[in-house]
Amino acid sequence: MGFYVVLLIASISVLTKFELPKAAQIVITLIPVIPTIFVVVAVMRALRDSDELQQKIQLQAVTFSAVVTGLITFTYGFLENIGFSHLPSLFIFPLMLALWGIGVGIFARNYR
Repeated sequence: MGFYVVLLIASISVLTKFELPKAAQIVITLIPVIPTIFVVVAVMRALRDSDELQQKIQLQAVTFSAVVTGLITFTYGFLENIGFSHLPSLFIFPLMLALWGIGVGIFARNYR
């Protein structure tokens, strides 16, 4: 994640200091995504190597996260129709991660 932060700061700095063609802007904007791919791979490996109980807890937590995130964004979409400000899609993934963490806490407690 440290690598992500460094690349994010570097890409923002380059984009704000230089006038670049659109293709270059797209590439530079997406560079910070590369370290997040490694995070996803690490999470998947950790899950694969965990025992069945931990896998079950994680499955329940991810399912909880997906369903609640969907419900929140679906509901907020209706509120945007009556004048609520637009919710940038950039906030959806952090919401899912936060709800995943909450879900892990809830479902892990069931097995203590």
